[in-house]
Amino acid sequence: MHPEILWAQRSSESDEKKNVLYVTVNLPDIKPETLQYNLTPTSISFKAKAGNAEKNIEEKDYEFAFDLYEEVVPEESSQRLTSRALNLLIRKKEKKAEYWPRLTKEKARTPFIKTDFSKWVDEDEQEGDKAAFDDDFDMGGMGGMGGMGGMGGMDLDSMLKSMGGGAGGADDEAGPSGAGAESDSDDEGPPPLEEAEPKA
Repeated sequence: MHPEILWAQRSSESDEKKNVLYVTVNLPDIKPETLQYNLTPTSISFKAKAGNAEKNIEEKDYEFAFDLYEEVVPEESSQRLTSRALNLLIRKKEKKAEYWPRLTKEKARTPFIKTDFSKWVDEDEQEGDKAAFDDDFDMGGMGGMGGMGGMGGMDLDSMLKSMGGGAGGADDEAGPSGAGAESDSDDEGPPPLEEAEPKA
């Protein structure tokens, strides 16, 4: 039986520390004494029993093995086993800016391998490795933001004003301290629309 594998990546032409794969074998209650994990420059394999009789989780055998899209450096990679998963940080061998198009060498359908959106950052938004989307968004003026480049200077308050402050003329009063007043005007907004519908 295959465990779920979640993965994300970073790439860099110049910094090998930013040229990595984040791979999570998403499998709770792995029995450490049964864990057989092997990473070679071209492949990865995993075999273990997982389950917990105390939690009524049946113990089962799990395994996978596949060739990686490109070479990695096992000596500079690391692993951490927790009660919820086996977390792997795998160093890519070749330093380049482009992302791997997939984790596996073969272009086969592998439904148990999924993108880890909690760690994923688009290629053009990966400045400052491990930066969350929030950090990239706050920087705003980054060159790789594509169509969103014009939003760089907009702050949250002005965005909220433009979205919800159009109903009343109190836009100028609604600021960080006037957020409650703004939400009151939002609450007042829908009833007149509902009243207007039956008349129309």
